[in-house]
Amino acid sequence: MQVVGLTTQQEVYVASKDRKFRINEMLKIVDESLNIPLGEVVETQAYNRYIPLSIDKGFVDKGVIDSLQSIGYNISEDEINIAKVRLLEEAPYPIKTGSDVLIPHFSEVKDLLVKEGPEEGLVLGVIRGTEEMTAEMDEELKDIAPLYENGNITPQNGVPFNFKVKAMHQYPHIGIIGGSGSGKSFGMRVILEELMKLRVPTIVFDPHFEMDFSDSFKDLDEKYTTDFAKAFETFQIGQEVGVNFSDLSTKDLSDLLTAASHLTDSMINAVQSLHQKKDSLLTFKGRLEDLQRAQELGRNRIDRDLKNGAVQGETKEEYHKYLELLDAYGNLPASSVSGIVWRLGRLEREGLFSNSIDKIELGIKDRKLVVIQGPIWLLQVFATYVLGTLYRKRRDYKDAQYRQQEGEYFPPFVVATDEAHNFAPKGYDAPANKVIKEIAQEGRKYGTFLILATQRPTLLDETVTAQLNTKFVFRTVRATDIETIKQETDLTSDEAKRLPYLRSGDTFVSSAIFGRTLAVRIRCSKTESPHTENPFEELNKQSEVEDQRLYDAILYSLPINNTNILSKLEEINERSDSILDRNTLESKLDHLVDKGKIGAKDSILGGKVYEEIN
Repeated sequence: MQVVGLTTQQEVYVASKDRKFRINEMLKIVDESLNIPLGEVVETQAYNRYIPLSIDKGFVDKGVIDSLQSIGYNISEDEINIAKVRLLEEAPYPIKTGSDVLIPHFSEVKDLLVKEGPEEGLVLGVIRGTEEMTAEMDEELKDIAPLYENGNITPQNGVPFNFKVKAMHQYPHIGIIGGSGSGKSFGMRVILEELMKLRVPTIVFDPHFEMDFSDSFKDLDEKYTTDFAKAFETFQIGQEVGVNFSDLSTKDLSDLLTAASHLTDSMINAVQSLHQKKDSLLTFKGRLEDLQRAQELGRNRIDRDLKNGAVQGETKEEYHKYLELLDAYGNLPASSVSGIVWRLGRLEREGLFSNSIDKIELGIKDRKLVVIQGPIWLLQVFATYVLGTLYRKRRDYKDAQYRQQEGEYFPPFVVATDEAHNFAPKGYDAPANKVIKEIAQEGRKYGTFLILATQRPTLLDETVTAQLNTKFVFRTVRATDIETIKQETDLTSDEAKRLPYLRSGDTFVSSAIFGRTLAVRIRCSKTESPHTENPFEELNKQSEVEDQRLYDAILYSLPINNTNILSKLEEINERSDSILDRNTLESKLDHLVDKGKIGAKDSILGGKVYEEIN
């Protein structure tokens, strides 16, 4: 292998008659005047006698062709493999043309590729283009990252990608970007598995109800499996976790109501006026509804009914209470009060106020991964409160430390979510936007970190995007998203061109920790999502279940014909808990005949006789 053609301080062309080049593999260029620099293959082409070498297409130019001929290549006869190689570090002057090119030994690139051992780091996959170094690797790096290829689990082949999680203290926050089917959620699952391995406290907001780690990945060898049963907990909003209303500050309550639906300035003023410290839900809701009722009745009517004795007993007491409320809050617009009542009712109906976040806080203190599930809008509401509360506890503890004061310990933690553009959108305020932006900008010094996954990086708040020091970029096809990725990462134009064609599970990792972009194949996950069943297989399976249920219901009613079908219908409905009519039953019987479960023959009285197959 030799350097051919014109060279620059950043790129060279390498040619070989005998060896094909792998995309992303590393090469050693023997130019001793430049201390034998390393480079990475970013594009490859191959030519032979049947495919004439042309400079009209591809990346070679006339200088490359002339150089090939001058060093002995027969352009018309030889197979020629050419690679465009980008130097890992810019050279002070161009590489010498004709320099030999070698495959580096693992020891020569280990410091570039391995930043952390597998026991202390997150083992996320295999670095592409390192396959030839597998045999030379340290034993602790071998056979730790099996891959999932073409529907099968295959052994690790290449240098493992171990992410140095401790470096997030200097380079915080991770972004995971990729379109539908790109492997984005798969990558998120692998990262979360590794965080559980290291017992890093993590809160996961799961709008898709898929972050369950109970089931091992099918066909995974037992030596790779890990039991995560005690490492994570799953809670649904409104069932196991919620908001303790009496713990809410007026600002917290305003944020929650805004999350349910936007609050006007008038409504915010009404909340600030009506909410009192340590209010219970019952107390605040009662005050609010009483004021709404008082405004509907009006002061004149209340005064008139009290004077003429139209109300007595409890009703009279209520009317006096209404007058007190009107005296205190009568200047608040009725529409604002009604709007708050509606928003509070919506949150209450979802069970948001029926529990507390105590279980979440306990899980974080116990160094577990805590999964919070619910519909996306409710997660947005809840995230506003739970992140604000827990981040404040962590910040207060660290601030006390800085002031050399005693403070209640609260551990560092990671926040992870899919559909991140819904939590921190660009261009408008969302419920959790403010606290996520605060964590993005200030979380590093307090030990709070973000892992945000999204299909649409263009829609993610720009302040948040700019703080994601490590980005996993999976297959992306939208031009606007690719342009955003190019602006926010160090992906080259060649790598950006490849984004629409990446295989599911392949990703570019742009990380300040490594100082450059790496091409990585995400390892096989150790656990399986509960939503992996093909929906069409599910459809067929459910149909088979229903067919069997119907067969079991009619079996003891056979034979069925025109004369007894109505009486048999009543029996079948009773056994199957169905409400079938005659036409529907006949249709289902014909279906069972087609499936070969029962037989049918023509009746001498007309119609068919449905009978059991002997």
